[in-house]
Amino acid sequence: MNCTSCKNGVLRPSFIDGQFRAHTCTNCGGNWILVEDFVSWKEQNPEYQFSQPSQWSEDEVSETASAMLCPITGLIMRKLKVTAQTSHRIDFSSSVAGIWLDKGEWELLKAEGIAGTLNNVVTQQWQNKIREQSASNNFAEIYEEKFGIDNYQKIKEIKQWLDAQPQKADLRSYLLAENPYSASQ
Repeated sequence: MNCTSCKNGVLRPSFIDGQFRAHTCTNCGGNWILVEDFVSWKEQNPEYQFSQPSQWSEDEVSETASAMLCPITGLIMRKLKVTAQTSHRIDFSSSVAGIWLDKGEWELLKAEGIAGTLNNVVTQQWQNKIREQSASNNFAEIYEEKFGIDNYQKIKEIKQWLDAQPQKADLRSYLLAENPYSASQ
């Protein structure tokens, strides 16, 4: 197979971290992984933990900006977020359940602690969770900016306390009343 990323290299059979099958580009160092190969390996090695990369920097990760074609089918692959904390995306071919990792992306997955769950990253459930986390992070940033960090932290503590109270509706009414001791509300 020819490399779908750099278009100059050839994908040669290899092993990621000496553990599971992949195909690595002879030119750019990217990796083509079939989810089926990863899952099969994971079933045979359920306790295996990938180590954190030593001396690793996110600056060392390359990411193909344009749409990539599946090296097997030639169809456009989807770009999937890895976590809510990073904007980095990996390429996924749903037609063959194949993942393209640009050079350094495997180290990113290990650094994020999700290398052992690579097969989950491509699921709709994982992607939905990332969208929810991203939305939550965006709202947190908006609230921090609007209220200030100290006020936002305090209101989060109050909300957590309030949500745990059995009379939370009455407590909210008390808080929202202009004068909770007046009969003319």
